[in-house]
Amino acid sequence: MAMAAADTHVEKVNSREVSPGPILLLGAPGVGKGTQAKELMAKWGIPQISTGDLLRYHRDQGTPLGVQAKAVMDQGKLVPDDLVNQMVAERLKQRDTAEGYILDGFPRTLGQAKWLDRHIGADPTALPVVAVSIQVGYTQLLRRITGRRTCPVCGTIYNIYLQPPKVDEKCDLDGTSLVRRSDDTEEVFQERMRTYESQTAPVVEHYRALGRFAEVDGEQPVDQVAADVIAAVARLRSGTGGH
Repeated sequence: MAMAAADTHVEKVNSREVSPGPILLLGAPGVGKGTQAKELMAKWGIPQISTGDLLRYHRDQGTPLGVQAKAVMDQGKLVPDDLVNQMVAERLKQRDTAEGYILDGFPRTLGQAKWLDRHIGADPTALPVVAVSIQVGYTQLLRRITGRRTCPVCGTIYNIYLQPPKVDEKCDLDGTSLVRRSDDTEEVFQERMRTYESQTAPVVEHYRALGRFAEVDGEQPVDQVAADVIAAVARLRSGTGGH
C-alpha cells in the first residue's frame, strides 16, 4: 500500500499538480542527501542551493560579500549568519528559483531558519519551506562511512561492507591497492554526528512545530527513498497552501 501511495504522488509531480517550492533536505552525514537532491532536481527541474557553493563563488569572484567572507575564513573562523543570509537572499532573486529549490547546508541553525522564514514570508505569494529528514540508523551510517575505499588510479569507489571489491582491498579494474580517506574513521564520524545533532535538532523542532516536517526511511533503495521524499513534499504542501 505504501508503494502505491508513493507512486500516486510521483504521477502528480510528473503532471505538475504539485508545486515543490523551497525544500530543506535534512539528514546526518552519509544518509544520501546529495543523491536525493539530484533526484529532486531531475524530477522538478529546480536548482540546488548549497551554501558551500555560494561561499566559493563569492570568494572566487571577489564580490563584496566574498571579500568579507574570505577575511573571516582566512582567520579560521566560521562565516557569520548575516553574511551567509545575504548570499542566500541574493541567490533567491535569480529566476531559476521561481518554481522552488532544494536547500543544501542551509538553514543549519535555528537563527538561519527563522531568518529564512521571514525572508520568504515577505512575499505573500511564496510557498514556505518544507523540511524532509532522511533517516538512516547509526550502524548503517557507520558502515557507509568507515567502509568507504577509493582506487587512487581510476577513482572507483567501493565499500568493504556494502559494495566490496572482488579481491579484498584491491580495485576490480586495475588491481591497485585501495585507499581510505583519513577522516573516514569512527572517531571523526562520531564528532560529525554530535555537531550535526546539536545544530540541527532545533531546526527540526522549529519546522515540526510549524507542521512543515516529515521523515522518510533512508535505508531503502535510492528510487524508493526518492518516491517517499516526493510523497512527503506533496503531503506537506497540501497542508501549507501547496497546489
